[in-house]
Amino acid sequence: MSQVRCLRAQDYPRMPWKNGGGVTEEVARDGGDGLEGFGWRVSIADIQASGAFSRFAGCQRIITVLEGDGMHLQVDGQISRPLLAFDAFAFSGQSEANCQLRGGPIRDFNLIYQPSRFAARLQWLDGYAHLFSSAATVLVFAAGEQVEVQCDEAQTHALRRHDCLHITQDQTLAQLQIQGRCCVIELTSRL
Repeated sequence: MSQVRCLRAQDYPRMPWKNGGGVTEEVARDGGDGLEGFGWRVSIADIQASGAFSRFAGCQRIITVLEGDGMHLQVDGQISRPLLAFDAFAFSGQSEANCQLRGGPIRDFNLIYQPSRFAARLQWLDGYAHLFSSAATVLVFAAGEQVEVQCDEAQTHALRRHDCLHITQDQTLAQLQIQGRCCVIELTSRL
C-alpha cells in the first residue's frame, strides 16, 4: 500500500547554498540535518549570476533548468552542451562545477543523491502518462501550472506549479496516471 503526501511550494523551507552563493528551496529529502547527511534531496535554486556550484562529495547530481534562458556548466574543465528548460544534465557532486548563464537569472531543479545508498531514475513528462513503479520513494514534481496525479486508482491529487507528490511504499507496485508537465523521480535504497 502506498502512502501519499502532497508538498506545497509555498511551504518549502529556504536555505543558503552550501557555498553561500545563493538560496535553495528544499522540496524533499530522506533525512539528515542541514546541508549534509541526507541520502537524497530535491530542491529548487535561483541562480542570479554565473559562478561556482557547491560540492557534494560522494553524491551524484541531476540538474534541470526550469525558467530562464539556460546555462552552460563547466564540470572539471569540460564545457557542457547548452542546458535549456527541461533538459536534465547529470554530473558528479564532488566535481568542480561552474555555471555560465546564457542570459539573465535562471531557476533550476536539482536531485542530489548518494549512489552508494540509492538507485535513482529521473524523467520529465509532458501530457498524459500511465506508469508503474516499484521504487520505495516516488516523487512527482509539477512543472506545469496544473498537474493531476492518480495513485493506485485512488483519489486524484491536483498539483500547482512546483508542488510535489511524495509517495512511499513497501514492496508494492504503484500505478500512476499523470496529466501535465512534471518530473518523476524514483528512488530505491541499495541498503
